[in-house]
Amino acid sequence: MRHGKKFNHLSRTSSHRKAMLSNMAGSLILHKRINTTVAKAKALRKFVEPIITKSKLDNTHNRRLVFSSLKDKYAVAELFREVAPKVADRPGGYTRIIKLGNRLGDAADMAMIELVDFNDIYSLDEKTTKKKSTRRAGKKAKSTETEEASASESKEDKADNE
Repeated sequence: MRHGKKFNHLSRTSSHRKAMLSNMAGSLILHKRINTTVAKAKALRKFVEPIITKSKLDNTHNRRLVFSSLKDKYAVAELFREVAPKVADRPGGYTRIIKLGNRLGDAADMAMIELVDFNDIYSLDEKTTKKKSTRRAGKKAKSTETEEASASESKEDKADNE
């Protein structure tokens, strides 16, 4: 029976699990994406999203609460300086889990967990319109036409001068 089992214990003791999630959250904040197993990614999502929510309001109390979870001052500084301003208008859902397949050694389900606003591929704000390129020689034909026209004009100018 699953009475009182509200989260995945990940086959670890409480202290080991807290330390592992703290380290993984720090790595996620510093590197913006990490590869791990699907179970750890889902547990990390539940751990890190409330921390990111706390970082949206930058005051001493929230910094201390976040530091008590992360235990890494560089990750806390990165979170409040760079991550919080980007997620300020987002009402939740700061992470994305993308399944990658099975690991070679033990066939564990692998996933990539990343911060949503730091992915360049899925960002909607900066749509760059790529110039359409074709394989036909449309531009060369125009340039050769202008060269021929200028060449014929120069021949006419020479004839007029003589």
